[in-house]
Amino acid sequence: MNKNFMKQAQQMQAKLAQAQEELETMTVEASSGGGAVKCVATGKQTIESITIDPGAVDPEDVEILQDMVLAAVNEALAKSQEMVQEKIGAITGGMKLPGM
Repeated sequence: MNKNFMKQAQQMQAKLAQAQEELETMTVEASSGGGAVKCVATGKQTIESITIDPGAVDPEDVEILQDMVLAAVNEALAKSQEMVQEKIGAITGGMKLPGM
């Protein structure tokens, strides 16, 4: 194998490792119901927090609150995945890597 290619591969691997570390601390926020429900997700696609405005809690209509929570969580996860793709894509030049 070309020595230069191996060096480039090692540099890319180091940059990817650094990006993954950075993504662990990066977060995105999504909301639904006009901000009544807010969800924060990390770059590791985990939910860090969910905040519910007390005014959104209606004991007579729990289903709407459930729908708002679900919408906020799904949007936060989608934003988190987009953030990861942007960060990793900047390093790999859009190359698809296994496990990314």
